[in-house]
Amino acid sequence: MERKLKDLRKEYLKTPIPKELKDVVQAALNEKPRKKPRVGRNILVSAAAALLIVTASVNISPAVAKAMSEIPIVDKVIKVITFVEWKEDVNNSSAVIKTPAISGLENKQLENSLNDKYLSESKQLYKEFTDSMSKLKEGEKGNISVESGYEILTDNETILSVQRYTDTISASSSTESQFDTVDKKNEVLLTLNSLFKDDRYLQVISKNIKEQMKRQMAEDPEKIYWVEDDDLTAFRGIDENHNFYINKDGKLVIAFNSYEAAPGYMGAVEFIIPTKVISELLVGDQYIH
Repeated sequence: MERKLKDLRKEYLKTPIPKELKDVVQAALNEKPRKKPRVGRNILVSAAAALLIVTASVNISPAVAKAMSEIPIVDKVIKVITFVEWKEDVNNSSAVIKTPAISGLENKQLENSLNDKYLSESKQLYKEFTDSMSKLKEGEKGNISVESGYEILTDNETILSVQRYTDTISASSSTESQFDTVDKKNEVLLTLNSLFKDDRYLQVISKNIKEQMKRQMAEDPEKIYWVEDDDLTAFRGIDENHNFYINKDGKLVIAFNSYEAAPGYMGAVEFIIPTKVISELLVGDQYIH
C-alpha cells in the first residue's frame, strides 16, 4: 500500500501545469465578452495522498468541472470560493494551503485560465514544501511554517480584486503576493498597460513611489526603503508587470513583496498612488477615480 501511495504521489506531481497560461489569459483579454523536515515516511505519504485526492479530482474528473460550471447564477453573481484547502502539522513544521476559485463569469475561458493558475500555484507550493521535508535527516526538525491563502480586496459592481499570498517562516520570514483584478462587466483581466494611454505612467508612478518612500523615512526613522541613488539595491522603478490592484476607494495600489524594496523586517509594503498624479494618463475613470 505504501508503494502504491508513493507511485500515486509521483503521478500527481507529474500532472502538467496548464500550458502557455499567459497566452490563454491574453486570448481572454482579446475576446469580445459574451452577452447575457524528512518526516516519517508513512505520514508524508499520507499527506501527499490526501492532497492528491482533493486536487487531482479537478484535473481528471470532468464531472467536477461541470458541477462548478452549473452553480446557479442570479444576475451574474461572480464569487470567489475556497476550492481546495490542505493542512499539515508534523515534526515542528506546518503548512496550510488554500486555493481560491472564481465562479460566475460568462467568459469561461478567462474563468478557467485563472482557476488553473491558482491550482498550479498551490501544486507548486505543495511540491516545494514536501521536497524540503524529504531532505531532512532522520530526527531532524524542519522548523518551517508555510501559509498560503487569498483575500478579496475589492468586490463592487465594476471590479473584483483578488490577492493570493504566501507567508513563509524559516530562518527568516517573507511574504509574497500576486494580484488579479477583473472587470466584472466586460469580463476581462485588467493589466497596468490597459489602464493608461501610453507608457508614461511607468516613470510618473515610479517617481511618486520614491517620493513617498523618502517622506515616510523622514517622518519615521524606523522605516527604511532602498531608494538612495548610490545604493546598488535601490528601487529604480516599476515595469508593466509590477504587482498592483485597485482598492475599494478606486485608488491604484502598487505592491511590493518582502525584500523587494525594503529590508525584511518591513515586510510586504504598498503605496497608494494619488489619482491626481496619474489622472491625465488614464484611459478613463471607470476603474480609478
